[in-house]
Amino acid sequence: MPDSIESLVRDLTSDDRAVRTAAQDALVALGPVAVEHVLPLLDDRRASGGDSEGIAFFRRASHSTVPHLQEIRRRGPGSLRRPALRALLEVGGEDGLDSRDRQVIERLVRIKLLSEKQDRVTLPRETRWLAFPADELEGAVGALGLHDLRPATSVMGVAATTVAKDSIETEAPDGRRVDAFRVFITPEFKGWRLVYGDSFLDAVGGPELAEKISERCGEGHFYNIDTYHNANVWWIARKGRVVRGHSTYADSEWVGDPLPFELTYIEADADDPFLDPDLVERYSEGVTDPDMVALKLSVEPGRMRPAAMRGHGWLATTHPAVPNRLFQGALPI
Repeated sequence: MPDSIESLVRDLTSDDRAVRTAAQDALVALGPVAVEHVLPLLDDRRASGGDSEGIAFFRRASHSTVPHLQEIRRRGPGSLRRPALRALLEVGGEDGLDSRDRQVIERLVRIKLLSEKQDRVTLPRETRWLAFPADELEGAVGALGLHDLRPATSVMGVAATTVAKDSIETEAPDGRRVDAFRVFITPEFKGWRLVYGDSFLDAVGGPELAEKISERCGEGHFYNIDTYHNANVWWIARKGRVVRGHSTYADSEWVGDPLPFELTYIEADADDPFLDPDLVERYSEGVTDPDMVALKLSVEPGRMRPAAMRGHGWLATTHPAVPNRLFQGALPI
């Protein structure tokens, strides 16, 4: 390896951010020449927990590195074939893969889906999600305007919609710039399916989407647990309208009348020595905790038991011209 490239690659792991940035700028300028030297760094995570310097390099170098990465996938060296596949996914998503590599990924997903039925699936709870009756999958897909549904493991779907970049700007038929989003629909758990998609829920609005789902499916829920801002939000929509909701910092904290399960908490006896007075006061108008509401009315995310799971999850997008294969990033399977 030329000394100049060797020195630059070594600088990518420096503790000094300015040194790392300068090295990355120089390597990006070199383009394909640096590919084989940077590939081994793909799994070196930054101390802050962010992407590795190797991933950052390939995202910046972008399509100039694709032909060389594809050549490594075909001819080796063998030790670099796996990181080359990941780099291709980071640069251009599955659209940058040849047909053989796409088939490899599809086969691996099918195999993992079989084993997922024997393993505990973990669904995140400190985020936002929708819920709808599991037997109304087709109605929910129509209500949310989803396209390009493809089978996905839960770890893959959650990463795609809560960790990886889950939006792409594209052009509408009338020339306007619009955002397309990626969405994950979970397997069925206790008669319900959940929908994850941080950017989609933020852009369109969770309560609005819950109402849309309820128009087609009879019922739709939105839950949001924001521990950073100490905020709790939940909305229950039935037959096209919100019947009950809570939002910690809204001008009107409560919407609708208390649901039957809330009455137990509202009517708690403040003089009962076995009850925490602070909790009695907290629930005096209704239940504020989204996870408690989900537990009572649909399904609470967390570590889900295999016995409670049916079917598999689906990745989808919100725009017909933006299929899943265009989203950048290597996903865990």
